[in-house]
Amino acid sequence: MDCGIVMSKTVLLFLSLMFWAAGAGLAYVGAKVIQSYDSVATFIQDRSALTPAMIIIGISVVMFIFGVLGCCATIWESKLGLGFFFLIIMVVFAAEVVALVFGITNGELERTMNDVFAKYDGENPESVTVDTVQTQFHCCGVMNYTSWSNTTWFTKHNNTVPLSCCKNRTTGCTGRLDQPDLLYQQACEPQVHRFLKDVLQYALLVILGFAIIKFFGMLSVCVITCRSSSKRSGYQPLYA
Repeated sequence: MDCGIVMSKTVLLFLSLMFWAAGAGLAYVGAKVIQSYDSVATFIQDRSALTPAMIIIGISVVMFIFGVLGCCATIWESKLGLGFFFLIIMVVFAAEVVALVFGITNGELERTMNDVFAKYDGENPESVTVDTVQTQFHCCGVMNYTSWSNTTWFTKHNNTVPLSCCKNRTTGCTGRLDQPDLLYQQACEPQVHRFLKDVLQYALLVILGFAIIKFFGMLSVCVITCRSSSKRSGYQPLYA
């Protein structure tokens, strides 16, 4: 058995093991992305923002199933098995590329956040999300605390913003705009956008790393298949 076959088999066996490890890893990443998005789900009206996470989880299921196939096809040098394994790798590789393409934070975040903030009444689910975001990210309003002046809450509550905008509620903060030093100064839209971008970049880096491994796996399948075909036909390739 020549060096090329040994190296190619080693790569494919390693890739098969990586299918199992990657399946577990990608399942965790996909679940983590969905969990992170859930904390700001009210702001993401376009559910396509979760497309990368759903693709990641789907890929992880495929990896668990076909890891065994890769090992068997590589050990027995089955032309049919290797061809099928090549097809699987190519499909997974394509899916990962699609995930990379879709991995862009929703550009309509500001508009949807304005809609959610406008529905704030202190009790509904939108209010809970807004209060959580303002408290967690230490921000107030979509663009800044003056953004609240365009909402129904502001006009119905004596021109005040919600208490979740207060830096410290024990300092006598009432949410009045004439007390700016007691309010968070940062805008919420950039904070949420940065949060979603960081989470998505982490997931996309994982996808990119595994996509590179898949590429070398496809090359290895080609090497083993070509060498096996050459031996069966009685011809020796020039690079042997």
